Amino acid sequence: MQRRAWMVLAVGPLLAGCAVLDRMSGEGEAKRIRRVGQAADARVLEIWDTGITVNNDPVVAFRLEVRPRDGAPYEVETRGLVSRLHVPQVQPGATLPVAIDPHDPKKVALAIYRDK
Repeated sequence: MQRRAWMVLAVGPLLAGCAVLDRMSGEGEAKRIRRVGQAADARVLEIWDTGITVNNDPVVAFRLEVRPRDGAPYEVETRGLVSRLHVPQVQPGATLPVAIDPHDPKKVALAIYRDK
């Protein structure tokens, strides 16, 4: 029984830290949207730094023109965790895959990475 308590004490703060990072970076919501959302493409109109990094990768804010497969294009602002190696590939003018929240089309998530 003492071993189990030790594991809860050791792992509990780690899991709480992951939840905080997911909330700060937007990755928790993005994972949900990627899981249930509709696939679309989006053209990057503008990017800016949020000042947040996760494991040395920046959380970047985007203004996107979303192009749903069954509707007119529209603009949204979102943010996403981008590998620092991929920052040159997400510059204005680039077209990126996104997922659109089925309940709120103003919520989109970058789909350039697959969730594990």
